[in-house]
Amino acid sequence: MNRNSRKRLCFLGLSLIIPVILLAVFVVYPFWELIYMSFLEWDGVASIRPFIGGANYRQLFFKSPEFWQAFRNNLTYLLIHGLMMPLELVLAVVLSSRFKGANFVKAVIFLPFIINGVGISYSFSYFFSPVEGGFNYLLTKLGLGGFIQSWLSDPKIVNYVLSSVSIWRYMGFHIVLFMAGLASVPEDIMDAAVVDGANAWQRLRFIQIPAIRTVIDFMLFDVINGSLQMFDIPYIMTSGGPNGASNTFSIYTIDTAFKYNNFGLASSMAVIMIAMIVAVQLIQRYITSRIRRKEGHYA
Repeated sequence: MNRNSRKRLCFLGLSLIIPVILLAVFVVYPFWELIYMSFLEWDGVASIRPFIGGANYRQLFFKSPEFWQAFRNNLTYLLIHGLMMPLELVLAVVLSSRFKGANFVKAVIFLPFIINGVGISYSFSYFFSPVEGGFNYLLTKLGLGGFIQSWLSDPKIVNYVLSSVSIWRYMGFHIVLFMAGLASVPEDIMDAAVVDGANAWQRLRFIQIPAIRTVIDFMLFDVINGSLQMFDIPYIMTSGGPNGASNTFSIYTIDTAFKYNNFGLASSMAVIMIAMIVAVQLIQRYITSRIRRKEGHYA
C-alpha cells in the first residue's frame, strides 16, 4: 500500500469515527436502554430497578383496555388519512395543470403545514368550542342548528373531529408531494397519450400513477407513521378526553411515564410502537416488490 493510499484510508477512517460515535451514543445506546427498560419496573426515580421479564407486555396486551382504546384511536386517523389520499392525488393532478392563479392556490393549501401545530390546535379548540364556537355559529347561520353539539366532548365523534383537523393540516403537504412526483412524468409521454385519445382517467391510471409509485409508497409510509405517532392535535385540543376517548398511543405513553411514573410500562409501549412501524415498513416493501415484479419492474 503506497503512501497516498494510506493517507486516503486514514482520512476515511477518521471521517467515520465521529459519525459512528454519535450514532452509538445517540441512537444505538438509547435504543438498547429502551428495550432493556421495558423489562423493568421503574418509577424514574428509584435507584433500584427490578427485572420483571415480560410482565409489562402482558399487562398491555391482556390487562389494559386503555392500550387498545388508544390503538383504535390511532387507527381512526390512519383510516381517514388513507381514504383522503385518492382525493389528494386528484387535487394534485388538477393543480398540476396550467390555469390562472394556480401558484396562489398551491401556496394557500400548503400554508397549514408550515403553521405551528400548537397554534392550529388552539385555534380549532375555539372553533369547535360549544360556547360561542365558530363552527356552531356557522351551523346556526346556515339553518342547521339541529346539528349543534359539543364536538370535542362527545366520545362517539371526537376522534373524527380531531382527524378532520389533522387532514386540514397535512393535506397541503401531501398534495405538494404528489405534485412533485407528477412533475417528473415526461410531457412528451402525456402529449402522446392525448394524441392517442387517452382521457384524463386513462392517463392517470396507466401513466401517472405507475410513474409516481415511489412517491405513493413514501406517502403511505408517512401516513401510517404519522397516524401511529399522532400527539399534538389530540393532546392540546382534548388532552385525551373525554375520559380517555381520544387518547392516542403517544399520549398514553407519555402519561404512563410522567403522570403515573411507570417508565418500564411506557418503555414497553415505545418498543411496541417501533415494532409496529418496522413491521408496516417490511410489509409495505414486500407488497410493493410483488407488484413491481408482476409489472416487470425490479426494485
